[in-house]
Amino acid sequence: MRTLQTLKVALLAAAFSTCVGQGGLAHEDEDSAEPGLTIKGDHTGIRADGHAPIGVMGDHMHKAGEWMISYRYMRMHMDGNRDGTTDLSPEEIVTDFSNPNAPPPTFRVVPTEMTTQMHMFGLMYAPSDWLTLMAMGNYTLKDMDHITFRGPAGTTRLGTFTTETQGFGDTKAAALVRLYDDDTHHAHLNLGFSIPTGSITEEDRVLAPTGATPTLRLPYAMQLGSGTFDLMPGVTYTGHYERLGWGSQFSSTFFLGDNDEGWSFGDRYQLTAWGSYLFDDWISTSVRLTGITQGDINGRDDQITAPVTTADPDNYGGQKLILGLGANLVGQEGLLRGHRLGFEFGIPIYQDLNGPQLKSDWAFIIGYQKAF
Repeated sequence: MRTLQTLKVALLAAAFSTCVGQGGLAHEDEDSAEPGLTIKGDHTGIRADGHAPIGVMGDHMHKAGEWMISYRYMRMHMDGNRDGTTDLSPEEIVTDFSNPNAPPPTFRVVPTEMTTQMHMFGLMYAPSDWLTLMAMGNYTLKDMDHITFRGPAGTTRLGTFTTETQGFGDTKAAALVRLYDDDTHHAHLNLGFSIPTGSITEEDRVLAPTGATPTLRLPYAMQLGSGTFDLMPGVTYTGHYERLGWGSQFSSTFFLGDNDEGWSFGDRYQLTAWGSYLFDDWISTSVRLTGITQGDINGRDDQITAPVTTADPDNYGGQKLILGLGANLVGQEGLLRGHRLGFEFGIPIYQDLNGPQLKSDWAFIIGYQKAF
């Protein structure tokens, strides 16, 4: 707990210094360049690095009256289990960890892999130069592979099975409020919230330790939403000079109370920072580091009781550091002018998890954006 609190304080301090350290809370240049256009140097087209890496949401604002549509596809893979910083085999988990939903006294089902796919659709509109509104919906697909061990104890494997869910997730909206803007630096507030449009009562067939195959409510990781209204405040800073770009964003999610099934996700804090290089107006590349800390689940769904690690609310959250490599492309002429395409691939370089739980393996995101 002391480590988690220390990291929370550090993230909040970094966010405050990002906002204030770049010139305070004033907007000094009402005629500053539109995001994505030339800011410094001898470039004459729309800059590929005018937007952050595609994995960063709410990174830029628009001029009054401007709209932007976007689509992102994300695929994330998890593989293997970890408690803290120690990797665990399925046999170690069913031998050494107690099942809070006993009997049986230990876990008898262990997840081995998980894939999450998200189709994200976004819309932005700027009613004024100092305010941009943003909304995003998503369609999510999840699948998780498991090993079931025979009987109430022991390490004899009975078989494997896969659970799947798909559907619309939670809907997010935000107001981006300009704090500062000049030819090099830009800062804005991200004032977001989430509406619980994703299901939290998904079911599927499982393989029980007895060999039966009942249909049960799936654990928290396989549900499609949070079930709660959530606040998502943050702050973003970006900078450009000649061919160099950089930025940072602090974001957080506060899950407000328990949902209708009696639980809520732990609050989440994220700090990300990136640097980019503009090879030409139409292409830039980026490197990004992201630190994430999240608490475990509060409360419990009385219908999630299977002897599987993902049914334990304590086996959620932790701390991660992720390295991302990306590229942005933007059309310069003709029909392609202003059409943006972004790619980013991320891998974890540090994970300290409230386990046992699945650890992150890799994530890939590709996205399209067009302002008009």
